[in-house]
Amino acid sequence: MKKAVPAENPDAYVAALDGWRSKLVQSLRKTVRAASPLEEVIKWGHIVYFHNGPVLLIRAEEDRVLFGFWRGQCLLEIEPRLKKGRKYEMATLEFREGTTIKPAIVRRLTKEAASLNQRLGDPTDAARPSAKAKKRSTKKAT
Repeated sequence: MKKAVPAENPDAYVAALDGWRSKLVQSLRKTVRAASPLEEVIKWGHIVYFHNGPVLLIRAEEDRVLFGFWRGQCLLEIEPRLKKGRKYEMATLEFREGTTIKPAIVRRLTKEAASLNQRLGDPTDAARPSAKAKKRSTKKAT
């Protein structure tokens, strides 16, 4: 399988989609952007939104669209269809053709996810070794 060249920007990412995936990603993107002032970029080959670290992603694949949150396991009360991931507190909602979500739920998820990053910091920091831990491991190696 040939690896696709990542889009240069979110608009190009959406323009490369067709059918139900295009409509869904456009709708998610519009609602996310209206809900909270997040930085929107292409990272890791898909649309990622940042506010004090990564907040959420929109990833279109051949047969599905993923709507994932770095602190998604804290959002299960808002959207119980979120599936827990293994890294960070990740949880993802998987859309197949015909799957829907109300814009009000997208807004609530987005606002709460951004609020969690604001209060708790970058969710990826927990996965990085602290400066003290790095020093200790360097001293043990010498």
